[in-house]
Amino acid sequence: MAIRIIAQRRVLKIGKNPGVKKFVMRPELYTSLTEKKVFTEAATHSGISAGVIKAAWDAAGEVIRTWATEGHSVPLPGLGHMRFGVRSKAVEGLDDVKTSLISTRRIVFTPSVDVKDELKNTPIQITCLDEDGNVLKRVTSGDSGDIEDPETSGDDNQNGGNGGTQNGGQNSGSGNSGGDNTGGNSGGNEGDDGYN
Repeated sequence: MAIRIIAQRRVLKIGKNPGVKKFVMRPELYTSLTEKKVFTEAATHSGISAGVIKAAWDAAGEVIRTWATEGHSVPLPGLGHMRFGVRSKAVEGLDDVKTSLISTRRIVFTPSVDVKDELKNTPIQITCLDEDGNVLKRVTSGDSGDIEDPETSGDDNQNGGNGGTQNGGQNSGSGNSGGDNTGGNSGGNEGDDGYN
């Protein structure tokens, strides 16, 4: 198995060098699997009927949605943790705090170590195409396999939030504090400039 990427030569229309031809990478399109296929495959691997798996999955989905909207970081067994958050602007004055500061609501998924390891160890195959879609060459990755961590990477780690709780701890921090992590084991800083 490998992750398949297309690198196609295109004329850039925006950016620092419009009009320049560069190879732009994108994932090769994957087909979306149906729920039925997932349940059937899980039934084959487990010996449990697909109907029972679907009923259990539906029940787990309801519990996950409920707990996540109550502010919990919810474990997704075998996959990682999921929680809800927001992107918002930071303000100095108490009177300036209002819901209009929230720009987007977010779903934050933190993969488990096993999922990260699987991704890290999966090779990437790149197919290079010209402007007309003709194959120029194929290469297999030799990259380090670094994995982006949604809890610590990029702009998400700037000025705090209310602290992530990896394993279901309570969020009691606010503003630019790291957040109290009672009952969990890894408080985090999420959000652009404010609350999370």
